[in-house]
Amino acid sequence: MSTQKNVRQQADTVEGSDALRMDQDKAEQIVDAFNTDLAASYVAYHQVRKHHWNVEGAEFLELHEYLGEVAEDLELAADAFAERAQALGGVPVAGPANLEERAPVEFEGEDVYDIRTSLANDMEMFGDMIETMRDHIGMMEDFGDYTSAEILRRYLEDLEDHAHHLEHYLEDDTLVLDEATH
Repeated sequence: MSTQKNVRQQADTVEGSDALRMDQDKAEQIVDAFNTDLAASYVAYHQVRKHHWNVEGAEFLELHEYLGEVAEDLELAADAFAERAQALGGVPVAGPANLEERAPVEFEGEDVYDIRTSLANDMEMFGDMIETMRDHIGMMEDFGDYTSAEILRRYLEDLEDHAHHLEHYLEDDTLVLDEATH
């Protein structure tokens, strides 16, 4: 194990990037936005992954596979947000406690809920994330950082698509017959 303890950059700082020619104040606000979205993505990732592990019932396989895909998309988004924050001279938020504290969404907890409750909790979380990301895209466009806005827009589209699918899963119509109605 290395005994070096040289801190290259303090957390929550932005050193800027000469290559990207971004105003320091704007870079700080954009890095802050990316860190917020990064934190939300990881909190959502852990909640969705929990649901992926615990889903049961007649639609088990389809939901298990779908929730696995959603978790992968959230992880990809988090990585893209972290890399852009770093490219702008910032330090991506990383530790579990920091991610949870920084996120504008709240993990539902360790208990296992029925799948309808779980999906409803995910849909609610995604709605909060969608609103936050839209605000961040507007700010980035106002600052002239179209690259950052496009990165968020790409993952916002995925998140909206997943929220829409969750809404469909939660509809009353189903092919599964309830034994009590027969």
